[in-house]
Amino acid sequence: MADAREDDPHKFRRRGVLFVLSSPSGAGKSTIARKLLAAEPSLGMSVSATTRPMRPGEVDGKDYHFVDLERFREMVSNHEFLEWAHVFGHRYGTPRGPVEAMLKSGQDVLFDIDWQGAQQLYQIAGGDVVRVFVLPPSMEELHRRLTHRATDSMEVIEARMARAAAEVSHWDGYDYVLVNDDVERCFECVRTILAAERLKRSRQTGLIGFIRGLTTST
Repeated sequence: MADAREDDPHKFRRRGVLFVLSSPSGAGKSTIARKLLAAEPSLGMSVSATTRPMRPGEVDGKDYHFVDLERFREMVSNHEFLEWAHVFGHRYGTPRGPVEAMLKSGQDVLFDIDWQGAQQLYQIAGGDVVRVFVLPPSMEELHRRLTHRATDSMEVIEARMARAAAEVSHWDGYDYVLVNDDVERCFECVRTILAAERLKRSRQTGLIGFIRGLTTST
């Protein structure tokens, strides 16, 4: 998973970052993810596969890879997923092939997955995974946001609120926890985390050769 990156002036080879953003539905994760992708050309988005029906305006292969249940089960059996979970009656999973292709091409990879997926990904990729959890400022504000976006019935909103409470309880399984009371400020914090993680010594696999060059030239 190591490659030279365009954002490194010394052209060190470094290990790719598997950057996870998680949050309860409505906490602003998707907005922050879109802003991060627009601001970071060397960051690619992992597109999940799902068994849920396509919604109006969604594009297969861009928003999700839409598959039927039989195909999803086949992908699970063939170990084609880095992680997968059963959420709100549908299955979601991260295909392994596209992620590995992005890393090979020199891209870091952004994941929009829940705590179960983050845990599974960490078990597979360990130190290459950076986990960021985004909290709403309050549960009341979360309910207001879900209601305001008017995409779900009240029954679905209440189910999302119940799930949100369970998701928040897993905050301690993340490396960073942010409160999204201001989307611009939260986005800048997320971008700062990504920049710092890219510079970690443990990821700079080309640093050893550079240091040897410095010491042998004196």
